[in-house]
Amino acid sequence: MFVPVYEYLNPAHISAFIQQALQEDVGSGDHTSLSSIAAGTNNRARLLVKDEGLLAGVELAQYIFTEVDPSLKMEFMMKDGEPMHKGDIVLTVQGSVHSILKAERLVLNCMQRMSGIATYTQKLNALIEGTGARLLDTRKTTPNFRLPEKWAVKIGGGVNHRYGLFDMILLKDNHVDYAGGVSNALKAAKNYLKTMGLSLDIELETRSLEEVKEALLEGGIKRIMLDNMAPKMMKEAVKLIGNQTETEASGGITEATIREVAFCGVNYISVGALTHSAKSLDLSLKAY
Repeated sequence: MFVPVYEYLNPAHISAFIQQALQEDVGSGDHTSLSSIAAGTNNRARLLVKDEGLLAGVELAQYIFTEVDPSLKMEFMMKDGEPMHKGDIVLTVQGSVHSILKAERLVLNCMQRMSGIATYTQKLNALIEGTGARLLDTRKTTPNFRLPEKWAVKIGGGVNHRYGLFDMILLKDNHVDYAGGVSNALKAAKNYLKTMGLSLDIELETRSLEEVKEALLEGGIKRIMLDNMAPKMMKEAVKLIGNQTETEASGGITEATIREVAFCGVNYISVGALTHSAKSLDLSLKAY
């Protein structure tokens, strides 16, 4: 399994994400709250569940409230990865009303989106249970929102693929075509790593058995991606590869096809829909 050199889930990266998101939303100030509620007003709110699914984003919510105002007091009734049902109370927050309202929309936007992704990830994971295949996300994420989306996949039981372009080499069809073929692309990539003194895994996307054979002949690969292959061809490719590299199925995989793909014997299945098509779940933050 790939181990990214860039560990994105750490306080510094989370704080940077929150600050960027707050700047987008708050700008020069929350003039609605500032104009309508007296400074120094304290009160409380609770985060309510209005949907069914898998809860995600609780830990991030704690980071957001704390980043906005370290004096806010929170109490958590639920945690990430728990099933949630309509009417559940996830958390309560108490303190400055201005701070609560400043954090409200960012907390909800993150948790609703993350809970939707985690729920869909859990659903697809259930469809491949017992096959030995593991579910991967992709880079098909919302710009500037990759951190919480990748985090949600982990909460839902999926595996993060590379975080970005910098933490591994993934030679896809365009790279291969521009380089003049599989062998040329692999030779160039290995030479680049040697020249730059980098230690990164190499994955190669293949579209045919011929490309698989060429990749195995060239060597130096951690994983071979089998892209948009029919089950019959994919099984042949997996047999051809054996234990020489890891294998990953990719390309247009749906709820209807994922289990059949898993039974082809691949180690991983990557599904872009985890992050680009998951439906956000309904949550709200209400005074009480």
